[in-house]
Amino acid sequence: MAAVDVLNSAGKKVSEAELTDEVFGIPVKTSVLHEVVRSQLAAKREGTAASKTRAMVAGSTKKLFRQKGTGNARAGSVKSPLRKGGGVIFGPSPRSYAYKVPKKVRRLALKMALSSKLQDNTLFVIDDFKLEAIKTKVLSDVLETLNLQDLLIVSDSEDVNLALSSRNIPDVKVIKTIGLNVYDILKFKNLLLVESTIKNIEGRLS
Repeated sequence: MAAVDVLNSAGKKVSEAELTDEVFGIPVKTSVLHEVVRSQLAAKREGTAASKTRAMVAGSTKKLFRQKGTGNARAGSVKSPLRKGGGVIFGPSPRSYAYKVPKKVRRLALKMALSSKLQDNTLFVIDDFKLEAIKTKVLSDVLETLNLQDLLIVSDSEDVNLALSSRNIPDVKVIKTIGLNVYDILKFKNLLLVESTIKNIEGRLS
């Protein structure tokens, strides 16, 4: 088991936390991480691009001119894709880009993402992160004391003061343990866990 220092808001070590190798000591495979991140990004796509087919275009159904004798190509509809203002052939239509990755693979990727942070020495633990009020300046001062930027903060419960205080700080995001995901872990350089979240994470992934 790996041991990491538990810091307080002043940046001083107050204790140590043990991290189980089953969750934080997994060998990292980029192919697994890539597959899960790709599926997350695909699920975020809106898929709202759309175009009208000749059936959807508004227009008369009257034949434009008689079939023979005009010297023109035979035309039956003003809504033909060959004409300006007509429908679109094989155009985009609303769709979902989401696809599922097996649950075991998603769980394994989450372990690998956490393990990569520990291996890169970019995983930090804080004893508590309670703010008395919604104050961006207070949170900014704490992060400056800890010397942490480009940071993902994981809390074990809904902390409104912490969440709202972080909104105006660039490259800082706060999520709950239940929302922990591979993409966010890898997106941010540093990961800060509130000490109480460690048991929740290990219990979820063990």
